[in-house]
Amino acid sequence: MNKSGSAEKVNRGILLAVIMLSSFFNPFMGSAVNIALPSIGNELSMNAVSLSWIAMAFLLSSATMLVPFGKLADIIGRRKMLLWGNLFFVVATFLCSLSFSGTMLVISRFLQGMGSAMMVGSSMAIVISAFPPEIRGRIIGLNTMAVYVGLSAAPWLGGILTEHLGWRSIFYTNGIAGLLVMLGILFGVRAEWAEARNDRFDLKGSVIYVASMLSLMYGFSKLPGNLAIILTVAGLTGMVFFVMIEQRMNFPVLSINLFSNNRIFAFSNLAALINYAATFGITFVLSLYLQNIKGLSPADAGLLLMTQPVVMALTASISGRLSDRIDSQILSSAGMAVIVVGLLFMIFLKSGTPDFYLIISLVILGFGFGLFSAPNTNSVMSSVEKKYLGIASATLGTMRATGQMFSMAIAAMAIHIFIGEAQINIQNVLPFMKSLKIIFLIFAALCFFGVFASLARGKKVANS
Repeated sequence: MNKSGSAEKVNRGILLAVIMLSSFFNPFMGSAVNIALPSIGNELSMNAVSLSWIAMAFLLSSATMLVPFGKLADIIGRRKMLLWGNLFFVVATFLCSLSFSGTMLVISRFLQGMGSAMMVGSSMAIVISAFPPEIRGRIIGLNTMAVYVGLSAAPWLGGILTEHLGWRSIFYTNGIAGLLVMLGILFGVRAEWAEARNDRFDLKGSVIYVASMLSLMYGFSKLPGNLAIILTVAGLTGMVFFVMIEQRMNFPVLSINLFSNNRIFAFSNLAALINYAATFGITFVLSLYLQNIKGLSPADAGLLLMTQPVVMALTASISGRLSDRIDSQILSSAGMAVIVVGLLFMIFLKSGTPDFYLIISLVILGFGFGLFSAPNTNSVMSSVEKKYLGIASATLGTMRATGQMFSMAIAAMAIHIFIGEAQINIQNVLPFMKSLKIIFLIFAALCFFGVFASLARGKKVANS
């Protein structure tokens, strides 16, 4: 097996198809589950806050495991990590489908997130390794488009599956798709990539990192309780300790120099963190709003929510190509600014707001996100040497999952403050709508500051 993954050993068409299929079904899973949340809540007797943990357990696991798995993929081989990640993901997905309680479903989603971390930490690095730099933006654009097509199909298909076959059918569908991806990797992708195979895995740093991230993110999601404050402070302290240790390691699990000496890498990742923190919770709260407040069926709610990811997919395929010629600093910053406008529209939602107003808002958000995402990914992956591609991909994935986790935590905390542990019903419509206003106001403020983080990255540099 060729350790460099040379062009002679790689069928790029099959490789891209496998990665795009994986990139389609991973976000499909999360978005489809959001549509099914009211049905899951009814069957398993879960309130709005506990339902948020169906998404947050997955994100918590993904965010904490991505960096160690990304580094391990650079050492043992990215194809191997992608294959094992798919296997773990498939097993956890079928466990989700068999869940008989909210607790079992949340635990299964946590395990599913671990499999996703193994996949995400290696897939983008494989794509970057296998394709030449001059078409990198185009390939990233196609991969990003697959993500958004998955997001586009999920609300509608997820709604239909939930309405006619039950919410468990979403997990069955994803598990079968995962098996197909595994077959594609086994028989269609023979090359291996392990540019850091002579490095040693930093187990000590990995343990400190995972423990600190778990404490920080779980604590933040439970604020403002006393235990939550203690866990959040402990997590932040642990991360400071982690940085100090990693600076002295010969083979760190996360090279701190990538942040301290690489302005583009640092600020592009910061922009991604802020962007996802300001946008991911939108689908969660709108799913509750459309089904519990406006009375739409899962399929109708999903059809309406398709608007945003469809526009994302169309925009990302174009912005990815543009990022090969136009600086990502310009494209991504413009995209972030457009998202601010869309979020400001959302602040004025009411229980009787007409659907066309929501559609216009979702179109604006979709355009902004599509303009931001692919160029920002190209900026991150083009700013590092090849031996760091796995950890760069994992770091970007960590920023995404961490941002998504914080986004869900912000949404859950606001809803909890206004309606407590109660299920959403006609008696608490007004408090729920107040929580939505606060959520979108916070998201808009975050994204506004994200524009400046994106601008601060400076001009891109090329890497081969």
